[in-house]
Amino acid sequence: MRDQLGKVIIAPNVLLTIVRLTTLSIPGVVRMSGHLAEEVNRFLGRAYVGEGIRLEVHDDMVSADVHVIVKSEVNMLKLGRAIQSEIARALSDMVGMGVKQVNVHIDNVEMDLQSS
Repeated sequence: MRDQLGKVIIAPNVLLTIVRLTTLSIPGVVRMSGHLAEEVNRFLGRAYVGEGIRLEVHDDMVSADVHVIVKSEVNMLKLGRAIQSEIARALSDMVGMGVKQVNVHIDNVEMDLQSS
């Protein structure tokens, strides 16, 4: 028989940080896109917004919209898929939460001006 010790509650800011740091660690991502109106959409129902990220949590499942600026020389389809899989892996490994979906929005491309 297992004794219940209580709950473990993960703060939304922790989830936002995991998603942001995971995204930024992927080669080809320059930065998060800051176009989301953070203050307007801060808490709409169960949605949480932070630098280029919008998260919803329902029944311990996370849905994420991630907005990024990428390098011009990357394969954007492969990069988007890498972002999706790495975010899902990070959330599962670090906080044990499932991922319903990760939508990647490539908002802009940054040209490498130093190589010209």
